[in-house]
Amino acid sequence: MNVWIAIGATAAGCYLVKLIGLLIPAGALERPLVQRLAVLLPVALLAALTAQQTLADGRFLVLDARAAGLTAAAVALLLRAPFLLVVAAAVLVTAGVRATTG
Repeated sequence: MNVWIAIGATAAGCYLVKLIGLLIPAGALERPLVQRLAVLLPVALLAALTAQQTLADGRFLVLDARAAGLTAAAVALLLRAPFLLVVAAAVLVTAGVRATTG
């Protein structure tokens, strides 16, 4: 029964967040600061999520094959490689490190 309470609370929360977004006046959304934050916030959240999923294991910092793959992807991005090549580099480096370290 607790699962259904959590599902209902999550659905209600999502609906309320969407409703609040619709109730904000258009003038408040047209401010330059709000527009700049709206552009930068998703990038910051995605970067934080990537770092947390790659470098954390519970409450501990972990440097393993995932970190090597992320580093390879970052280098490929700095070299302006196409997206598929970036993903391929990350996959190959991660697989190589896992194969060599067991």
